[in-house]
Amino acid sequence: MIVAKELVKEYKIYQHRRGFFGAVRNMFSTSHTIVRAVDQISFRIAAGELVGYLGPNGAGKSTTIKMLTGILVPTSGELTIGGIVPWRERVKHARRMGVVFGQRTTLWWDLPVIETMDLLRTIYKIPQQQYRRNLEMFTDLLGLSEFLNTPVRSLSLGQRMRADLAAAFLHDPEIVFLDEPTIGLDVLAKERIRQFIATINCEKKTTVILTTHDLGDVAKLCRRVMMIDHGKVLFDGALAELVSRFGGERRLVVDFAEEYDDQSIAGARIIAKEGRKVTYAFHSNGNGVAPLIEDLSRKYKWADISLQDPDVETTIRRIYEQWESDHSATRLPC
Repeated sequence: MIVAKELVKEYKIYQHRRGFFGAVRNMFSTSHTIVRAVDQISFRIAAGELVGYLGPNGAGKSTTIKMLTGILVPTSGELTIGGIVPWRERVKHARRMGVVFGQRTTLWWDLPVIETMDLLRTIYKIPQQQYRRNLEMFTDLLGLSEFLNTPVRSLSLGQRMRADLAAAFLHDPEIVFLDEPTIGLDVLAKERIRQFIATINCEKKTTVILTTHDLGDVAKLCRRVMMIDHGKVLFDGALAELVSRFGGERRLVVDFAEEYDDQSIAGARIIAKEGRKVTYAFHSNGNGVAPLIEDLSRKYKWADISLQDPDVETTIRRIYEQWESDHSATRLPC
């Protein structure tokens, strides 16, 4: 579906000289620096995948998405989506994709939501039967019926986001770009939107690229994640692999059947005690939890055991911190 090879996007940042004489010099000569926002990124995304594209602010996410949508032309490298180059066949590409930007709307501000949908049906030349089927499905999944006849300007943020999602998927696009689709929403609105995205991706096999800072979206929606910083890909693989490789310590919670003075086990350290309940922290190092349970069973009687994996947010924060530390070590002092 998407094939990117060594994509590079550079910007010229012109330096402005201040003061009267600086203004005169600006009229006759200019100087600039080159900033590389995307630095030789390569990846493949198969049709029907739901991929989380993650990174801190300024990492290069938005620049990548703009190249994928055809808004920007890369400085160098190759990019095809469904066999076409996005910026060379913008109209054809636009008909095959949908976009949702968390802080911007594609809806007509003064029109009721249903009239926006009718306009989109005409613009995308959606067959009447397909239009009715999708609108009925989206109304049910997103709860649109309560505000279909309300002007967009009168909608709450959560209502507008639901309407924007319906508009983006209305014409059955092959690929949809979602930029912060749950930003600023309450827990219930987020959950409804996540369920909608997961359902459409599963049932219609729509390829979805999700950029977000809400790691709850990632944990609940994405099996594959791509992490980017300073224009380079830090990680590209399964979410489970990311947590396994970079997640740090896991937790083992044991309810002992009896009281023990010494509750230590080899390969783990005690981090919390509450009555007979003890929480251990450990690094699996590829061995899993089996050696710990074997040691526990030899030494003690226990009533219950549970295992807690590192959460996604902690994992990704650790990767960013490590990346920043590594790069800071190479920087010259001011």
